[in-house]
Order: sequence, then C-alpha cells, then structure tokens
Amino acid sequence: MGSQSTAKTIFLLASMVGWLIVGASLMYLFPFLADQFVSSDLTHLWMQTLSRSGYNPALAWVGGGITLTLTIVAQIIWHQRFEGKI
Repeated sequence: MGSQSTAKTIFLLASMVGWLIVGASLMYLFPFLADQFVSSDLTHLWMQTLSRSGYNPALAWVGGGITLTLTIVAQIIWHQRFEGKI
C-alpha cells in the first residue's frame, strides 16, 4: 500500500468535513426549495409547520455558502501548491 503525507491526510479529512456541511445545508434547504419550485398546498403546509418550530433557511444559505466557498478555495490552493495541477 502507498503512503501519503500527514498534511494530505489532514487536508482530505478537513475537505470531507466541508463537503458534509455543504450536503447538510442542502438537505436543510430542501423544504424551502421544494416550496419555491413546486409550490403546492402540501409544500405550503410543510413550510408553515416548519416555520412554527423556528425553521430558518437563511442559516443553510449563509453557512452552506460560506463552507462551500472555503472548501472550493482550499481545494484550488491545495492543488496549485502541492499537487502541481490546475
């Protein structure tokens, strides 16, 4: 089996966490997006129910957007500096 540096292992783990946060924010945004695109009585009821419990899609927009940006920038920097690609 090949070996990889500790720095690369840490980078891959941090990148994985970033993509998990982005995926979680997309899952959190799904009810809002469904209500915007499908706009049926069921999705309106879904949003009313979620809103009563404190659902706020802005959290996913901001948190997921920032995490996505940081993850992509980190990937570009890593590949330019350490992999010699892009």
